[in-house]
Amino acid sequence: MIPRPFEYHAPRTLPEAVAMLEEYGDGAKLLAGGHSLLPMMKLRFAEPAHLIDLGKVEGLKGIREEGGELRIGAMTTENELIWSALLQQKCPLLVEGARLISDPQVRYRGTIGGDISHGDPGNDHPALMIALDASFVLAGKLAERVVPADGFFLGTYMTLLEPGEILTEIRIPVPAPGSGHCYAKLKRKSGDFATAAAAVMLRRRGETVEDVRIALTNVAPTAIRATDAEQSLRGKPLDDAAIAEAARLAMAICDPAEDLRGDAEYKTAMAGEMTQRALRTAWSRAAP
Repeated sequence: MIPRPFEYHAPRTLPEAVAMLEEYGDGAKLLAGGHSLLPMMKLRFAEPAHLIDLGKVEGLKGIREEGGELRIGAMTTENELIWSALLQQKCPLLVEGARLISDPQVRYRGTIGGDISHGDPGNDHPALMIALDASFVLAGKLAERVVPADGFFLGTYMTLLEPGEILTEIRIPVPAPGSGHCYAKLKRKSGDFATAAAAVMLRRRGETVEDVRIALTNVAPTAIRATDAEQSLRGKPLDDAAIAEAARLAMAICDPAEDLRGDAEYKTAMAGEMTQRALRTAWSRAAP
């Protein structure tokens, strides 16, 4: 299908982009990489009268370390995440996750901010952000606010972003040295969304789990954090029984939609399997 007619805007500054959002209201959509929005426009699931392209807005790209945080501009592409020496050294979970997103053509254009803002439960960054204890900078007309990733995703295509706000930056606490990580993703073929996936960040002290965060992709209306599974592991050895119990608790919170990737029972089972794989790999990568 062909999208409905729309006006194209290319602001150069963030205040200009925010002003356009306010002026055009519900008739406006922000364009980042475009890999989520443009297909929806072609199918007329989205019919904006005004398309506001953020590609030329100054200051929305880049990766740096500041004040104990990794700060990533929302228009930074997946490929830039993958090739960042800073992220490879300080936050390899994000690099690992970005490598599993779609295909090289998409990764050269798709942006981390677009992936997060879209609120699609099949997107990979929401679970990665929750596992990394990230926060998001949201800029509006009068001020900006910083909100945690855990709680930002409200449902399918629903987030805490208010009308007139733009996600400008992602902030991630620098993981403690020796932390283990893994993003275990099951998909039918290269480039597909996850049937189920699990993101894990883990610290160990000797042979016990000091701390752990677990988040799941595409097994609920939004990315979800498996807090009961986390609690079951803290302060205990990570043996087979503990891993199996954590997987059981992770599966208990799943509520996947049935589609061509499988029925609810299969997807839930795969969420448990991905949780087990991610925990084992994260443990093996963590320094005692």
